[in-house]
Amino acid sequence: MMAGMAKSRIEHVCGDCGATHTKWAGQCSSCGQWNTLVEEVAVASAPTIPAAGPASRIGDVDPLTSRPRATCIGELDRVLGGGLVAGSVTLLGGEPGIGKSTLLLQLLAAFGGTALYVTAEESAQQVRLRAERLDAVRPDLWLLAETALPHILASIDDTKPDIVVIDSVQTVHDPALGSPPGSVVQVRGCAQQLVNRAKQRGVPVVLVGHVTKEGSLAGPRVLEHLVDTVLSFEGERHHALRLLRATKHRFGPTNELGLFEMVGHGLEGVPDPSELFLGDRRTGIPGSAVAPTIDGQRPLLVEVQALTTPAPPNVPARRTTQGIDSNRLALLLAVLQQRARIPTSQTDVYASTVGGVRLAEPGLDLAACLAIVSAMNDRPLPADMAVFGEVGLGGEIRQVAHTPRRLAEAARLGFRRVIGPRSAPDPDDAHLHLLRAATLPEALAAAGLT
Repeated sequence: MMAGMAKSRIEHVCGDCGATHTKWAGQCSSCGQWNTLVEEVAVASAPTIPAAGPASRIGDVDPLTSRPRATCIGELDRVLGGGLVAGSVTLLGGEPGIGKSTLLLQLLAAFGGTALYVTAEESAQQVRLRAERLDAVRPDLWLLAETALPHILASIDDTKPDIVVIDSVQTVHDPALGSPPGSVVQVRGCAQQLVNRAKQRGVPVVLVGHVTKEGSLAGPRVLEHLVDTVLSFEGERHHALRLLRATKHRFGPTNELGLFEMVGHGLEGVPDPSELFLGDRRTGIPGSAVAPTIDGQRPLLVEVQALTTPAPPNVPARRTTQGIDSNRLALLLAVLQQRARIPTSQTDVYASTVGGVRLAEPGLDLAACLAIVSAMNDRPLPADMAVFGEVGLGGEIRQVAHTPRRLAEAARLGFRRVIGPRSAPDPDDAHLHLLRAATLPEALAAAGLT
């Protein structure tokens, strides 16, 4: 090999955790996952180590340097704890077509200052057409259709932007690394250099990440460790509702929920999601129950629907869910069978949450049980009744978090009766009547289903 040329070597990289191995193995010795090692060509080059900064006393560190800057998009600021922090790197993941590029273009239009949008998947003309539809065309917004990392870094140095968006990090490649674009080595190496540049210039950088068919972020798990914030953009493509959550956030909590609605001119924040979920609700229909739930710190009133039919002879009963965990539904059906003497073993059960929302919190248990029994008995719940509580394996109704906020949200939407756990506190609204139930049979009797 000629002098001065970088030497390459073959290494096996885990696609889950990013650990490198000298030879292939069926199991990664670092994270324990099976069949995740991928052969990569790595180029050995002398690393450049920046000069070390002096140590400082913790009391001398200025905390105001990490104060977030508002994005002027209310639901996004809610999830980020106030906005984007200078020098932070945010990774936004979501399914194709869910609206990631739309959200980021609206962010760049509202953020103010010079913005750089690196489109590594679409042409500049395609982004311009979308920006016109979103009314996001402004003089300080720069577009760069580029996939080579050195050119992207040079453009950041030239434009000196106040915010950078790179769509997407999986398509960016560094020729010095020698591996093909999208490989573990490329994703990890490019992300590391972008993180370093964000810290050096003090500019917030937003990376768009692909997701796998299981819904997790594609690429090595080390990618999530490199960035400061990981946002998940979720929703059903055939529903207008979009949910934004933070699964990692170094500058604030991760228990907030942002709600958007996809409309003709882009994404709009949903200030009152409960009213949106219950807008088309029909009362007097068997198999329907309204549950005051909590997602993060946000109270939501969600309608749970159930449909039951007799299972064909000698055929296992079907259990189909949408928005509800299927394993949790199987558990609740077993509790209904054993503790409340409701014959569910030979019944096909279809259960869903309305509006495309997905919930996994235990406060939904009692509403799902009452909706199933209501469908089986063909007897609707009262129109002004809401239900919440966790159902234990013994058939007991257990307390859940943030009960006062659940009751207040139910009262605000006009509900006058709520079935809840026996230990629930009294509601603050005098017009709201709390029906306490210690067991599942007591809750069925309070709802008039037995």
